[in-house]
Amino acid sequence: MISNEQIEQFIQQAHRVGDAGLTICSSGNISWRIGDEALVSGTGSWVPSLRKEQVSVCRVSTGEVLNGVRPSMESGFHLGIMRERPDVDVVLHFQSPYATAVACMKDMPADFNVTAEIPCHVGSEIPVIPYFRPGSPELAEHVKKALANHNSCLLRKHGQVVCGKGFDEVFERAMFFEMACRIIVLSGGSYEVLNQAEIEDLENYILNKKQ
Repeated sequence: MISNEQIEQFIQQAHRVGDAGLTICSSGNISWRIGDEALVSGTGSWVPSLRKEQVSVCRVSTGEVLNGVRPSMESGFHLGIMRERPDVDVVLHFQSPYATAVACMKDMPADFNVTAEIPCHVGSEIPVIPYFRPGSPELAEHVKKALANHNSCLLRKHGQVVCGKGFDEVFERAMFFEMACRIIVLSGGSYEVLNQAEIEDLENYILNKKQ
């Protein structure tokens, strides 16, 4: 059973996301799996100032609401990712300034690997999802499929989604995502990316993917 202490921890992490400027007002949503249940920010709630009465408790397997608080309209992909990824306990949908600017660009970058932190923490491949109405089943399905084998994705004309094992990992992933997009925007499009050999070297040296 989810405790009051866990709900308070969830609220603190939501405020941390807001304090970092990853979400403003009612933009974005966050979820945390605890056993067979998940805490999800409530529909219409403001992540930066989330309150206890705005936290929804849902059953991961079915999406059933267990405490009468309606979850975010994006709970479909939050819970869908958790069902597909047993290794994922936290999902964050955010709309940070530079990453959202990139999501709205006419000419979308094909490669986000501008610094070593991106392949190491965000992902050397970041899927870009076409625009679908926020909260729609189509968006939920595309996000779920994109994050079946990735930890980050960009939603055109909308925002970003990252997932991971814990709050620190997800927060770091989101912050480095925003950093990469800030570099892309401030460079005016004149930037270099790591080549495949450099990425493989990082994976070998830092991530120990190769023996």
